[in-house]
Amino acid sequence: MRRLIISAKLVLIFIVLLPIQVNADIVVILNPSSGINELTRLQVVDIYMGRKVTMPNGKLFVPYGHPTNSAIRANFYKKLIGKSAASVNAYWARLIFTGRASPPKMAPDGLKMAEIIETNPNTIGYININDLNDRVNVVFRFGPDE
Repeated sequence: MRRLIISAKLVLIFIVLLPIQVNADIVVILNPSSGINELTRLQVVDIYMGRKVTMPNGKLFVPYGHPTNSAIRANFYKKLIGKSAASVNAYWARLIFTGRASPPKMAPDGLKMAEIIETNPNTIGYININDLNDRVNVVFRFGPDE
């Protein structure tokens, strides 16, 4: 009986802490050689909504995102534009169908995303702050209430 109570407590702790991982801080990153140290929210929105594909220095951005069913992607767009993953998927489906824009390329996870960004100065991505390394620059960070 004691073992069952301990197991139940561990499961409860896990359930309580699970949302913390899902809602962990997300940062937008660039390669340090891009020469860009900061982006505004509007610039990030434009990039990730297919409206703007050039960096402030005139170079082309190559945006990377996460798979459509990932929690970080859903959280990123919720924080960025206040829309659900389903709304964002529908938005991109319309843009692709009309040929007006291409969605961000996909990285399988945050560690691979950081690797892609650190090896290409024209790429931009977003990762969980826990996947951050010192070979990329954080150019946008969501506020604590977002």
